[in-house]
Amino acid sequence: MSSKSPLVYDDSGSGLPVVLIHGFPLCRAMWQPQVEPLVGAGYRVITPDLRGFGDSPVGEGAVSMNRYADDLVALLDHLGIDRAVIGGMSMGGYVLCNLLERFPQRVSAAMFIVTRAAADDAEAKQRRTKLAGEAAEGRRDVIADAFQSVLFGPDTGDDLRQSVRDWMLKTPPQGMADGLIAMRDRDDSIAHLANFKLPALVIGAEQDLAVPLGHSHVLNRGLPQGRLVTIADAGHMVNLERPDAFNRALLEFLAEMSP
Repeated sequence: MSSKSPLVYDDSGSGLPVVLIHGFPLCRAMWQPQVEPLVGAGYRVITPDLRGFGDSPVGEGAVSMNRYADDLVALLDHLGIDRAVIGGMSMGGYVLCNLLERFPQRVSAAMFIVTRAAADDAEAKQRRTKLAGEAAEGRRDVIADAFQSVLFGPDTGDDLRQSVRDWMLKTPPQGMADGLIAMRDRDDSIAHLANFKLPALVIGAEQDLAVPLGHSHVLNRGLPQGRLVTIADAGHMVNLERPDAFNRALLEFLAEMSP
């Protein structure tokens, strides 16, 4: 097994390993409301920063969903973990799909959090290309503005909005650009969902503007063992906006995975 991880990560608790993959353009700090409750319930919680996000270096070479997934497998190897429950939020869900397609033996159960299986359409690809150009020029504020406009439900307070914006503005410009291109070029996973024969939780948010709730229904219908939890009065940052309801959904699902 690899003796080194390419990613910076936090590793808390003991028990069944649970890996949580953050969204774009965020970092592992977004999982703060989840770590303590999950550790307290007897789980080992691993929260990495993807390549080029948070504290993880950008590294060298082209970045793609394959690369993000390869990094996570290297992290599991580094930690001596054969299989883990893996949850991915938004872009993290795209990485999760890649893992399930290429490394299904490393995932014991999956949690699809405000994400989608469909690839980008032509309009979305064009939008990501434009934003990647802005990011490459160092204009992180443009990317933060574009994403902040769709991240929250209408009742989200200013403090949370500002915290999330601060995380976005700390993301290295190259990490932003790489992430946008990786999302633009990702494969469509809808046809593969029937092959994901493992326990799967799908969490959708009633007020999600970034990934409308219909995408959660597509995932739930396509996954052989899918179950859908819809969280009311929450937008895309559902785990931060409604942490109690979100944590309850995770803990009820994980309780069935525990030996």
